[in-house]
Amino acid sequence: MDTMKWLKILDPLRGVFEKSGVDYVMMRKILEIKLLMDGRRAPTIIQKSKNADPATQSNQFIKSLWIYVVLSIVLVPFVAMKMNFMFQMSLVFGILMFMVTTSMISDFSSVMLDVRDRNILFSKPVQRKTINMAKMLHVMIYLLLLTGSLTVIPLVVGLFRQGILFFLLFLLEIILMDIFIVVLTAALYWLVLRFFDGEKLKDIINYVQIGLTIAMTVGYQFISRLFNLMDLKVTFSAKWWEIFIFPTWFASPFEWLLGSSREVFIVIFSVLSIIGPLAAIWIYTLLMPSFERNLQKLASHQARGKTNRIRLGERFGRLLCRGSVERIFFRFAWDMMGRERDFKLKVYPQLGFSMIFPFIFMFNMLRLEGGFAAMRTGSGFLFLYFCALMIPTIIMMLKFSGNYKGAWIYGAAPLTDTASIYKGTLKAMIIRLFAPVFAIQTVIFIIIFGARIIPDVIVILLGILLYTVLSFLILEKELPFSLPFQNTQSGNGFVILGLIVLLGVFAGAHLGFRFLPYGEYLWMLILLVSNFIAWKLTFRKVPASSLSNA
Repeated sequence: MDTMKWLKILDPLRGVFEKSGVDYVMMRKILEIKLLMDGRRAPTIIQKSKNADPATQSNQFIKSLWIYVVLSIVLVPFVAMKMNFMFQMSLVFGILMFMVTTSMISDFSSVMLDVRDRNILFSKPVQRKTINMAKMLHVMIYLLLLTGSLTVIPLVVGLFRQGILFFLLFLLEIILMDIFIVVLTAALYWLVLRFFDGEKLKDIINYVQIGLTIAMTVGYQFISRLFNLMDLKVTFSAKWWEIFIFPTWFASPFEWLLGSSREVFIVIFSVLSIIGPLAAIWIYTLLMPSFERNLQKLASHQARGKTNRIRLGERFGRLLCRGSVERIFFRFAWDMMGRERDFKLKVYPQLGFSMIFPFIFMFNMLRLEGGFAAMRTGSGFLFLYFCALMIPTIIMMLKFSGNYKGAWIYGAAPLTDTASIYKGTLKAMIIRLFAPVFAIQTVIFIIIFGARIIPDVIVILLGILLYTVLSFLILEKELPFSLPFQNTQSGNGFVILGLIVLLGVFAGAHLGFRFLPYGEYLWMLILLVSNFIAWKLTFRKVPASSLSNA
């Protein structure tokens, strides 16, 4: 990436930065180095070319943006329609805020929570405000690239379909939305940093990520329920509590300036869409000194009182693993998934998705089937399959680690094959990450649908276990925790999409067998045999020479 080209965009704003107390020349140099180092990260998508010249390697995040361009097609119908600006743009900004915030949590939290700036630059004659602004701009550049990829097609469609004023307003609101998301995420982390220390803090940050992911997902569901759709005409009646539904802020200016509504709440929301992000930046500058002071807590390493969890891992390892090598790597993966902060930063939000999606699908069906009593007698429990949406992504992430340089141990250890390594790691992932989510959802589903679904729950579990092995078989395989997290965008987007479709095939097959006499028991037997064969044949032995390349 040509960093100088990007930084030229900031030059016209030099006076603004300097008036706010930022050393623009120093900030520009820090930002240039950050972007330069991003471009030289060894791309995990091309791991076989480990000896390639770093200067010729490009930033894989930039290369992966085309996936977001494809996803942006979903927004085109809402931008193109001429129905109700408040309705269509609330949906647009709801989808955008959902996708951008989740990307912010999974991909950019490690940048916001990076303590290396403090360790390297704080001892130098560099103003704290300059360092903080460079960090914020570093995140904003990538966030604007992400948002630009998600909105480039909708912006073009809006220009030709709605006019130049719509285009300019859309562009302005997108920028304000990105600023608001960055500051809101930083403020949430500041709250956590303010009240907790050390290892406990690191765990709580992961819980905050899950909570924020769930909140964004549920909040998006509220957006479509703000409107009444009758005879293809949309009506919007604002309530005071809707001030907390942030997408309505950014949709209101369209209705105020381009639509026909002049309601008080529309005007208030429109003003908030501008004042809110600007006030957020001001608050951000006030909180940053405190944020940076508390950020140092992440560098502290306190003893963990987790002997019970270690014993639990040992017990599961003895119960589920047959060989000693498999048990060792079960324990190893169990500990890594519990202690690796970067791994949890990227994976735990996926647990939030898997926790909430089955219930979203179920309650959407509740509206269609006309009541809770009608839904309880139906097949809505099959949505339990979608708690496995996280499995392909987690399997893909198992090869990454912040301590990847320790992977030399694979070559040094007296191992004869990788079958036990993969098998133990996959079992640890199922028990540590998937099983708690599935157990909680199973209890809730049995309470809702009754004990009649217990055989179906067993079938669903067997189906997901087979789906896990198939996902492992299809995805690229690398030794667990042996690659760096940088540029984890590995071009597997379509593979993940195909695996999601495969999960739907499992649910469809389950539904089809239920129409046969004792069909669920027949499908249970088929899955039981298939699991036995798959877990036997998938983890075939690999020559020891492959381990020497670790």
